[in-house]
Amino acid sequence: MGTLINNYVFKALENYPYDLEEVMEALNYALSYDEKDTMALTLMGRVYAEKLYKYKEAISYFKQALTENIYAFEVYMPYINTLLWNEDYLEAEEFINFGLTMKGSDKAMLYLKKAILYEQLKEYKKALIYIKKAKEYTFNSDFMTDINTEKERVKSKMPKKKKVSKKRDKKNKK
Repeated sequence: MGTLINNYVFKALENYPYDLEEVMEALNYALSYDEKDTMALTLMGRVYAEKLYKYKEAISYFKQALTENIYAFEVYMPYINTLLWNEDYLEAEEFINFGLTMKGSDKAMLYLKKAILYEQLKEYKKALIYIKKAKEYTFNSDFMTDINTEKERVKSKMPKKKKVSKKRDKKNKK
């Protein structure tokens, strides 16, 4: 039976996000055979979050998957994204911190998500700190490019420091 479930999950993955009707049909079959399949639950959560914008329902699917297997790393990024989109910042931060303690988790991506969290909170200096941490855990040149792009975006949002003219500065000293 495991092979049959996997076939439906693979069919759903292959068709996502291009043929959502096929995706939903395959996911419903997979979940009817095993309602606890973490990959199927994760993809169902992604459909709800990324295509239907029903964040609460998506979060419910992600939590269900994590309840089944806390090491289901395929859940982590879409779950964090959904929490950020839904502006559940405290829950997002707590989950990211938890994820960073898990052996085998993608530390670079988790630190980058933490940077994005702080960027959304307009705490740009903290965001840059976590971008630096993400770089430290990156072992992929393509991802390093993505991190540098994130860094430039955050820097561009930082308030510009006003330059004090030398004449004005001399007057203030007198």
